[in-house]
Amino acid sequence: MLNIDDLQVEIDAEAGVVRALDGISLAIDRGETFALVGESGCGKSMTALALMRLLPDAGLVTGGDVAIGAGGDRVDLLALPERRMREVRGRRIGMIFQEPATSLNPVMRIGRQIVEAIEAHTPLRGAAARAKAIDWLRRVGIPDPERRIDEYPFRMSGGQKQRVMIAIALAAEPDFLVADEPTTALDVTIQAQILDLLKDLQREQRMGMLLITHDLAVVSGIAHRVALMYAGQIIEVAPAEEFFARPRHPYARALLRALPDAGRRGVPLEAIAGTVPPLTQPFDGCRYAPRCAEAMAHCATTRPQLTDAASRHAVRCLLYAEPGAAHARGAATMAAAVSPAVPVPPTLRAPKPAGDAALAPLLAVEDLRVRFAIRGGLLQRPRGWFDAVGGVSFEVGAGETLALVGESGCGKTTTGKAIVQLLRRIATIEGRALLDGRNLFEMAGAELLAARRQVQIIFQDPYASLNPRMRVAEILDEGLAALQRDLDAGERARRIAQLADQVGLRQDALARYPHEFSGGQRQRIAIARALAVQPRLIVCDEPTSALDVSVQAQILNLLRELQRELGLSYLFITHNIGVVEYIADRVAVMQRGRIEEQGPCARVLAEPASAYTRTLLAAVPRLKNAVA
Repeated sequence: MLNIDDLQVEIDAEAGVVRALDGISLAIDRGETFALVGESGCGKSMTALALMRLLPDAGLVTGGDVAIGAGGDRVDLLALPERRMREVRGRRIGMIFQEPATSLNPVMRIGRQIVEAIEAHTPLRGAAARAKAIDWLRRVGIPDPERRIDEYPFRMSGGQKQRVMIAIALAAEPDFLVADEPTTALDVTIQAQILDLLKDLQREQRMGMLLITHDLAVVSGIAHRVALMYAGQIIEVAPAEEFFARPRHPYARALLRALPDAGRRGVPLEAIAGTVPPLTQPFDGCRYAPRCAEAMAHCATTRPQLTDAASRHAVRCLLYAEPGAAHARGAATMAAAVSPAVPVPPTLRAPKPAGDAALAPLLAVEDLRVRFAIRGGLLQRPRGWFDAVGGVSFEVGAGETLALVGESGCGKTTTGKAIVQLLRRIATIEGRALLDGRNLFEMAGAELLAARRQVQIIFQDPYASLNPRMRVAEILDEGLAALQRDLDAGERARRIAQLADQVGLRQDALARYPHEFSGGQRQRIAIARALAVQPRLIVCDEPTSALDVSVQAQILNLLRELQRELGLSYLFITHNIGVVEYIADRVAVMQRGRIEEQGPCARVLAEPASAYTRTLLAAVPRLKNAVA
């Protein structure tokens, strides 16, 4: 159905020519789901953009072929004029983009955006196209689609915007689907519905799918074959069952060991040291060698080839280049065994609270209610009210992690934003949020400014929350200058360099702009910004949803270590139950603006009392036949 042969892509960047893709070859059959996995920045999304001919202006395909179809139906996509390529996009190949907030038109109603795709690629027009759009919104899980079809994207949660993107991609029922992180922003129940929907469409239409994701549990449940990418190359290809049961590349094994779950609770995750190398540099040997705990001396000077390329299970690793080499271990290894602990610099260390202070809640939320006005007409006058949060109460102790879980749109993010005072001018807020006994909702002026240093937030969408006109160093410096005025420019610069190391960013990243990073790298910047002013409570709104598993392990280790050393508290909003099992002390389950159930994490997840909680847990994807 889709053939990619020796695809090479270069990008002309300020730092030099980036070899984003270096000889990618894939063959995906009709009706097959082929998963492309790997860390942020390894080239997964660039592969998708190249085959759709949607590369950035500075990007160029320098070699290789991309074709869809076979025999007389075969079309060379790289040779098509742009007019004909527009016919291919949407009709023959649909694409679900990674970040719905930047892919949806903010000044067009969502219904118009879906109808646009339907009218461009099908005979349907007018009312018939609108009815089809409503049907797709219903199929992807948007509640009350007859009303929501006329809303703008900003009125929807991150997960709901992702569902709209999926509806647009599938509206013309394409032959092939490129899905770039299609379930990243979705809660587990909607994720299960979307995956079931994709499976049904494949069965009905024999639709091929290239699935790009960092969620290995999703891959194990839906993919037929898996390709693992690293630094612009494919380093392992295998049937999904074989990949998870017997991973061959050291990188694959390390990724599986980095996954959080209840079994690893209480111990640091086995994070992979370092980051993906910059692709502006030439490579003399294995690109993974500087991070590999199994590297041999000649890994630094010998380029590995993809062995057994025609077999079911191919790998690019010198451990398999010669018989018996997989068991060789040279005295001069390129990397020591990965240390899972993420150290906290001495300058950030502080004693944990003791005695009665450790028992008193740092934050006590009492009967929190948040209402938004429903406006209409020429003057946008209020016509009614929408109760987003309807009487929520919970406590977060000093040094404690409370996980807030539930479906998209249930009020989790609204609760977090209300606590950090981001809804004062756009919503009616009732109830109390007591920080050390002082009501955050009654603070103003200098008192509120001081409270903002105590309570920070990591936003769900890092692209929308980072100023696109500021460099990373300026973004991190902004909060320090505003909330820690006792620090001079030199001290702030040292803190910023330290923060970059903590969240796994190279120092040269500080001089770059947000658009120059992948989604996962932008999330690291957002986390660094929240940590910059040394808060006591961090509202973590899906802080690891955009991260691949290796970086997620680094961030979770970092958050746990900071909590242990500084007594930090977290209100952890997430739909990743594996992360909840690993990091949360207590969990609160929300549905439709109310808390259905809360209690110790182990009890709620093992013996849920609420029918809704049981439904939520039943939808959680789990790794199948994994060695980890």
